[in-house]
Amino acid sequence: MNHPFTDPLLLGTYPEALASFAPIDRFVRDGNLETIAQPIDVLGVNFYRPSPPEPTPGGPFPFAIGQFEGYERTGFNWPIVPDVLRELLLGLRDRYGDALPPIAITENGAAFEDVVADGACDDPGRLSYVQRHLEATRQAMDAGVDVRGYYLWSLLDNFEWAAGYTQRFGAVHVDFDTLERTPKSTFNWYRDFLRGEEPHND
Repeated sequence: MNHPFTDPLLLGTYPEALASFAPIDRFVRDGNLETIAQPIDVLGVNFYRPSPPEPTPGGPFPFAIGQFEGYERTGFNWPIVPDVLRELLLGLRDRYGDALPPIAITENGAAFEDVVADGACDDPGRLSYVQRHLEATRQAMDAGVDVRGYYLWSLLDNFEWAAGYTQRFGAVHVDFDTLERTPKSTFNWYRDFLRGEEPHND
């Protein structure tokens, strides 16, 4: 699913499999691939969940986005499978080799139903999600993937596209009526982690 985007960018060509249902000469003009394949300083990777392809015989595309079953899920009903992030990073290294620039995890996070009680907001599901995805990133780095940055989505609860204000991704809880902000357990842990201090959850 990602190769039709990363192959032109990093290799200057589209995957051969793409031509079986979308002949490349119909939408690529002379000079397009040269323009697309300009050198980049960093490849940004947004990762929230695995999206396994499911075949769609007779459909306009050969696959649709499926779901992994049997895993914990976020408030968006997305499966939590940190190992797939590690596999994605290793797969990029293996596919592109020297053509792969340094990587930054430009978005990673999870939505849960967070509640403020007695002035605090405990979010163990998100905290576990962040810790496990950071560990998956570290495993990929230990295996030789050049990852230069990790950006948590997001600092604040905010407007989430078609989901509006129904999904909370923030490390800080926002009361959408009063705009009062309450740091969640994830915020406190992540702050200490970034400082190089012993993280705690209070």
